[in-house]
Amino acid sequence: MSLSERDRAILEFERTWWIQSGSKEQAIKSRLGFSATRYRQLLASLVDSAEAEAFDPLVIRRLRRRREQQRRARFERRPAGGGRAR
Repeated sequence: MSLSERDRAILEFERTWWIQSGSKEQAIKSRLGFSATRYRQLLASLVDSAEAEAFDPLVIRRLRRRREQQRRARFERRPAGGGRAR
């Protein structure tokens, strides 16, 4: 399955959003036309896509590293024993 126009636009935006003035949320709304929450959902679905990695390997690898760092940080904050505090 190939990437849709929307998927390519999301990856292109993620590659260059930081050079735009204003907040990322404002840029998402004005350039892509959907909320920041929806953008993050769509971007998360692209992270494990082989097509997305072929289209923009640097962005996808950066996003995977960030996801792994966030997972590691959540894991390190858990109480001893790995269970929930009661």
